[in-house]
Formats: sequence, C-alpha cells, structure tokens
Amino acid sequence: MNFSKSTLAKEVSYKTSRSGGKGGQNVNKVSTKVELLFSIDDSALFTDDEKLLIKEKLQSRFNKDGYVQVICDEERSQLLNKEIALERLSTLLIRSLQKPKPRKATKVSKQAKEARLAGKKIASQKKESRRMKDFDA
Repeated sequence: MNFSKSTLAKEVSYKTSRSGGKGGQNVNKVSTKVELLFSIDDSALFTDDEKLLIKEKLQSRFNKDGYVQVICDEERSQLLNKEIALERLSTLLIRSLQKPKPRKATKVSKQAKEARLAGKKIASQKKESRRMKDFDA
C-alpha cells in the first residue's frame, strides 16, 4: 500500500450536515454529520491496475456520481467524525487491495477417515438395534 492517511486526506472532499441522535440543542445547531467523498478515477495514489481492483471490490460503495462514499455521524464533534470517516476509507482501500491467499488442496488423513467411518458404523448399529425384529422368518 503506497498511501498514508495524510496523502489520502488531500484527495478527499467532505460534505457536512446536521445529524440526528444524541446531543440535545447541539443536534439542531451544529453540522456534525460528515459525508466523505473520494474519487478513485482522479486519485494519483493508485496505479491503473489497483484502481480496477478497488472499483471491482467496492462497487457497492459508489454513489451515482462515481465517488466512494463514507458517512459518519457517531460523535458530537465534526472533527472526530472526519477522522473516523478517513480511517474507515483507509481500511476499505487497504482491504480491497489485498489479494486472498490461494487455497492449497489437502488430503484427508487416514486417521480422520477411519474415525469418520467408525462414527458412522456406531450410528448405524444404534439404528439397527432400534428396528423391530421379524420373528416369523
């Protein structure tokens, strides 16, 4: 990952609005809700391949204008909400750039197979013992 929060902060824009929830009169007066907008296409932090990968993984997070949108209204301070939103964006971008490890196919061990079959045999015998015996034969 070739970006830090400070370089990311330079490419981000914010919208603020009044937030609901706790805060009393503060809620009605102060715009504490923060909506962070980040354009992946306009970013100089990522290569074209990384941009494609991010777009693919974060396609559900884009708004109609093509920006990645992160909303935070948890705190009563606009500054804290901006920091939280930037942290979330950073986490999102880092996760979207990680490539999952390829799964290595493994073989079931002989002991595990035998244990599974032994368990099946016990269950089978238990059910067999519950059956009605046919005494006519």
